[in-house]
Amino acid sequence: MDDARSWFSATNEHFDLIQMSMIDTWAATGAGAFSLSENGLYTLEGWRAFIGRLNDRGMFTVSRWYNPGDVNESGRMIVLALATMMDAGVAAPRRHVFVARASRVATLVLSKSPFTDAQLRLLRDETARLGFTVLVDPETAPESQVLQAIVRAKNLADLDRAASTELLDLTVSTDNRPFFFNQLLFWRIPDALRKSHELGGGVAGGNLIASVTLCLILLIAQVAVIYTIIIPLRGASVTSSRKLITDGTVYFSLIGLGFMFAEISMLQYFSVFLGHPIYALGVCLFSLILSSGLGSLASGRFPLSTMSRVVVWGSLIGASLLAAQWGLPVIFEATTALGLSVRIAISLAVVMPLGFLMGFAFPTGMSLVERVDRDPTPWFWGINGATGVLASVLAVMVSMAFGINVTMALAGCCYLALIPTAWGLITLGDASLAHAVGVGAAGRLSGVADRVPLQSDRDQPGGSAPAALTNRSSVG
Repeated sequence: MDDARSWFSATNEHFDLIQMSMIDTWAATGAGAFSLSENGLYTLEGWRAFIGRLNDRGMFTVSRWYNPGDVNESGRMIVLALATMMDAGVAAPRRHVFVARASRVATLVLSKSPFTDAQLRLLRDETARLGFTVLVDPETAPESQVLQAIVRAKNLADLDRAASTELLDLTVSTDNRPFFFNQLLFWRIPDALRKSHELGGGVAGGNLIASVTLCLILLIAQVAVIYTIIIPLRGASVTSSRKLITDGTVYFSLIGLGFMFAEISMLQYFSVFLGHPIYALGVCLFSLILSSGLGSLASGRFPLSTMSRVVVWGSLIGASLLAAQWGLPVIFEATTALGLSVRIAISLAVVMPLGFLMGFAFPTGMSLVERVDRDPTPWFWGINGATGVLASVLAVMVSMAFGINVTMALAGCCYLALIPTAWGLITLGDASLAHAVGVGAAGRLSGVADRVPLQSDRDQPGGSAPAALTNRSSVG
């Protein structure tokens, strides 16, 4: 009982046959809907590990659902098989792939070496005897036009172009986009709704329901944010200067977006690395919240009160997040074979320093704002919460559409953008402090000037008490 990918990466054994028959259930995981969750078993990197543990004449078989009206899930399985062979440097990947179906289940037979004529005869005879239907044969053109274009592809770029159908996305799933079971891109939802009768109740139909639900969640979150945060707190923003409200709103919006984009992308990355979303939630989410809390606590002892400190801090976070999109896959590739406890330790070593640095952002922003005016702080609290809520949904959508690395890169850009925004707040705070010092100095000088004639008036004949009381009142 183990995560299959990690186990195969760790073992030194080699096998004649590796069988992967419908190993996923249709139950929702702890991370949410099945068709929207990550899966590290159906990615190019995962299949590279499986093929690497086959003997030279070994076979890898995978069974997935088949929709007679469309190729959808089975089509993506075939695309992944061809991509795995191309990734291994095979010149003619089609010679390694045979697919047959029985009713609504299609089974792929992927050979590490090209099929021999004898093997192909045996496969054809057995499928005919059992009453199965051949979907892909190395020497016969498939009936499906989509599959015809797929098997003719010569490289990964051609394969992805052929797999991007009019409605569904059957492109190669990778660790960067490990959403094998989601084949509906968000900008194709309107077309899918118009053609929903063609999708049926299979995987594509489920994708449509899940994707529309996610869009509705985003819409509901926007309405809730407006009516429960923006409108009730807008009064706190009308009494302060426009520049403070503008700079502060941008600053706290960037924090909300950046933190959630970083959190969601790390959860998605580590879900594949640790083998299950529950591990990512338990390890990464806990450590991120703990370390960011410690960072907030430390910000009181080491305040980011100067521009040089802000530049160093923002650059560290931004550069780390931007570098992580290239560094994490390398780390994962090198350490997937290690035990779960070691992979958890690696996850903590990556997440906690980042979380600690990100924890400085909110108290630093509040400190910079309060140097100018304390009145609008409820507004900035609300803006931070509002953008965080919306970003939690947007981050999932961005990862599914463009890749987890894009979500992490956006997080890095948000923290880098805090540098000029914080500069504006620091400048505003310095100007406010200078104004306060100037007013105080002018008041002290005015007090001296008022008190001198007041005393001389009392020493001279004719000095009146009412005049002296008036001067004292103005000094006070």
